[in-house]
Amino acid sequence: MADKELFGDRRRTQEEEYFRRQERELIEKLAQRGREEATRRRMAEHTGVADEEILRDLQALGYTPETVMLLHLVPLLQMAWAEGSVSDRERDLILEAARARGIDKDSAADRQLAAWLTDRPSDELFEKTLRAIGAILQSRPSEERDAGQKDLVSHLTAIASASGGILGFGKVSPQEQQVLARITQEMERSHGAPRPVAPPGERRS
Repeated sequence: MADKELFGDRRRTQEEEYFRRQERELIEKLAQRGREEATRRRMAEHTGVADEEILRDLQALGYTPETVMLLHLVPLLQMAWAEGSVSDRERDLILEAARARGIDKDSAADRQLAAWLTDRPSDELFEKTLRAIGAILQSRPSEERDAGQKDLVSHLTAIASASGGILGFGKVSPQEQQVLARITQEMERSHGAPRPVAPPGERRS
């Protein structure tokens, strides 16, 4: 009888411990979900993106509320890495653009940018970031969209020119032209109508 009672007590103890552990795991999962949702809300405030899928993608790529301000610099990085390495001039131009956007030296965003200038980001990061930029532009008034695209293309042209051909006197590499075409395509989609952008080094007729 005593053995049965001891076995029963032990079983009840194990069951109670099991349910307590399950409860702790559930509470932690809910807390983690709450933290992730709070992070996405802060990222939405910084970017103007309301699309939950895009915010989840950015979060999965490693963006945080402190580094999401790098979004608009990522296409410049993509252009700088087009030929496989980033030149000193390209690096300087990207850092100038970062400072103009309020990214302070030694901040979390600045450290992340330095890492991306040293090691090429993944194609996935480039593509999903470009998609997010398109969504941001799409949510803005047409004048702001136009200004945003013009500013981006201007910076891309400067990066492409810095790495090889001189604007108006030489041509950029096929790799750089391909990157410009891809980015321009995404920007056109955000406008809802094609608006071709001439590659650097070429004049429109």
